[in-house]
Amino acid sequence: MTRVMTIDDYDEVYSLWMSIKGFGIRSVDDSREGVEAFLKRNPLTSVVDIEDGKIVGAILCGHDGRRGCLYHVCVAEGYRMRGIGKAMVVYCMNALKKENINKVTLIAFTKNDIGNAFWKQIGWTRREDLNYYDFTLNTENITAFNAD
Repeated sequence: MTRVMTIDDYDEVYSLWMSIKGFGIRSVDDSREGVEAFLKRNPLTSVVDIEDGKIVGAILCGHDGRRGCLYHVCVAEGYRMRGIGKAMVVYCMNALKKENINKVTLIAFTKNDIGNAFWKQIGWTRREDLNYYDFTLNTENITAFNAD
């Protein structure tokens, strides 16, 4: 069952993130306070999926009034290939449509073979015409990757 994410889901979602190999967690943005601020700005667009009484999937989804973005799309390893990821993406896209957002983007690490295959399979287009730039405003907001 897919539903809107709330800050009460944070501990389970964070635990899910930590279980995903190669997942990047940012020290400030992905803290409870960071996620709470994101959810306050985007209260109806982020989702979790619950199966067997626990959160097995999650997406942080928001927009800036013009373009939507999906962050931290993940499904627990034992629950993949059941349509959960696609159902969550569709839920987020419908929520964005209700807020008059017409385009959605996401960033997938180039080494994320499973994620990149998923996006291709469900019809997303990999852009070849853009360069992605990044500037760190807060040096304490460090990305750490889950190891093997």
